[in-house]
Amino acid sequence: MNIKKIEEVVRLMEKHGLTEISVEEEGVKIHLRKGISGAVEKTIHQMASPVLTPATEVPPAAKEKESNAVEIKAPMVGTFYASPSPDAKSFVEIGQKINEGDVLCIIEAMKLMNEIKSEVKGKIVDIVVENAEPVEFGQVMFLIEPA
Repeated sequence: MNIKKIEEVVRLMEKHGLTEISVEEEGVKIHLRKGISGAVEKTIHQMASPVLTPATEVPPAAKEKESNAVEIKAPMVGTFYASPSPDAKSFVEIGQKINEGDVLCIIEAMKLMNEIKSEVKGKIVDIVVENAEPVEFGQVMFLIEPA
């Protein structure tokens, strides 16, 4: 990937008001993200040489707790919101008991707000995604321990 291609991607980001984008071409993956100042941060990875990261040990209690947990995955690409508005309380918190059909979050996709509801009754074990973070289709957002 050459510098002209990267500059083209930056122009596309600015034209469409994007704050983050990832592009992969010819074995090179770039990730661009606008910082608070509006400057574009660049991360470029060569796909030919894989990056190895050491595995972190999960405490045995956490393994047991998560082993029977149900994963709630993003049904679409968009932006994850934990509450209905920036100043409102989150829909759910870790440790909260929920029923099937309770609203867990909102995913904004193409200016549409989509409520994501629980598929199971249980207790929230973990909220994997941060507020206002982009999510991919099939990405785990919540872990719920069935009741």
